[in-house]
Amino acid sequence: MKQYRIDGAEVQGIADLYEQFNRELMADEDWFLGQSLDGRNDVLYRVDGEVRAGQPATFVWTDHAHSREALGSDATQRWLQNKLSQPNSFNQQRIQADLDDLQNGAGKSYFELILEVFADHPLIDLQIR
Repeated sequence: MKQYRIDGAEVQGIADLYEQFNRELMADEDWFLGQSLDGRNDVLYRVDGEVRAGQPATFVWTDHAHSREALGSDATQRWLQNKLSQPNSFNQQRIQADLDDLQNGAGKSYFELILEVFADHPLIDLQIR
């Protein structure tokens, strides 16, 4: 079984999380995963394929409480505001609505969004500790 580790204590923000994803998932690649939920999802499809081929995969996310806080509302707002500063790259109405929801206490944090990406891949065992 292939095991990937995410050390939540090392996550101070979104960039740190992707640094760990790259270390764990992209070691044999000649490119790196950017800070993109879609890109993250695509890489997990590759892992899904490996699982289907008989190579089970587990992600062990330790100190998740630290990650949850580091990837909470403040980090998510900065991430969304950065997207708003790039009007030709992102759907501004959707990003603004996401930001408004977050500021009103109804939106999802980046941590929750990452968990949703994992949930789209039920063949991958995510263990949050």
